[in-house]
Amino acid sequence: MNLTEVHGGSLSNEANASDNVTLAILNMQGPMNKTVNILTVLNLFITMISLGCTMEIFKIKAYLFKPKGVAIALLSQFCIMPITAFSLAKILQMEPIKAVTVLICGCCPGGTLSNIFSLVVKGDMNLSIVMTTCSNIAALGLMPLLLYVFSQGFTGLENAVPYAGILTTLAFTLVPCAFGIAINHFKPNAAVIVKKVGLSILIISSIIICTLSFHIVKNVIWMILMPDALIAASLMPLIGFTLGYVMSVLCRLSPQCSRTISMETGCQNIQLCVAILKVAFPLEVIGPMFLFPLLYITFQCAEVFLFALGFRCYQRVKPPAEDTEKQEDQIVDPQDKEAKRP
Repeated sequence: MNLTEVHGGSLSNEANASDNVTLAILNMQGPMNKTVNILTVLNLFITMISLGCTMEIFKIKAYLFKPKGVAIALLSQFCIMPITAFSLAKILQMEPIKAVTVLICGCCPGGTLSNIFSLVVKGDMNLSIVMTTCSNIAALGLMPLLLYVFSQGFTGLENAVPYAGILTTLAFTLVPCAFGIAINHFKPNAAVIVKKVGLSILIISSIIICTLSFHIVKNVIWMILMPDALIAASLMPLIGFTLGYVMSVLCRLSPQCSRTISMETGCQNIQLCVAILKVAFPLEVIGPMFLFPLLYITFQCAEVFLFALGFRCYQRVKPPAEDTEKQEDQIVDPQDKEAKRP
């Protein structure tokens, strides 16, 4: 099936089974789908505000002046994951709509879950938060570019990727992120409240989205559980974690930074991916594939759990030497310096 034809509204009926699936998708309830769209955008908005509230301007400046860690992390994020997604889509011979879904997921920037994962594996939290912020900003230019480059390798995808919708969604993420940074800079006490309230709303809205989404696609949910989708969703984060760590070690970063970049590379911004798939594609086109990010995050969390368990076991057997940080690489708040002066 050619995705360009799908956007034009001409769905090819090759077999009775595909006819039944198409009819099931086209009969999805409009109001419920609109509710999911609104909640998905709200979810992304809250996530980016909360991310901004964790960011401090002096930390951004410190890493911009010594950008080695961030540069390697961004290179890993926007090289390893898109190439992995493209390779898996080609090897598994995915249909156009599946291929574009996997590509979009692979080209997404790092997600906020990576900050939690970095904490679990005792990574560099400053680098983690700065990298998440920088990758989401860089995605405004890099994500459409990467999608354009890699979509050329699939017949029917050259002109089918909804760049306008993707750019709109990406631009939408920068405003709340900047707003969150401003809140944390001028009203740090308010930022703590915003993060707590945001987390509560995020949990509630995520539960509602998952429940409504399952109800909408319950008749065709089996399509997302096909072998090719399962293989892609399981291998993408695994490859990202592994190659992210290997690349950091080859660049002679500390073990702490290497673990951080590993988490940042394999963890994608799932909220952004879901929002793009829901906003940029009509439901009758994307169908149950908009649930692919949820499949991805399931494997992502399971693999991080196994990595963290293995890391903690290794620490118990052979306690590693503490990561030594050079004095010039340490990030110190300028206000703290002033406070320490007599």
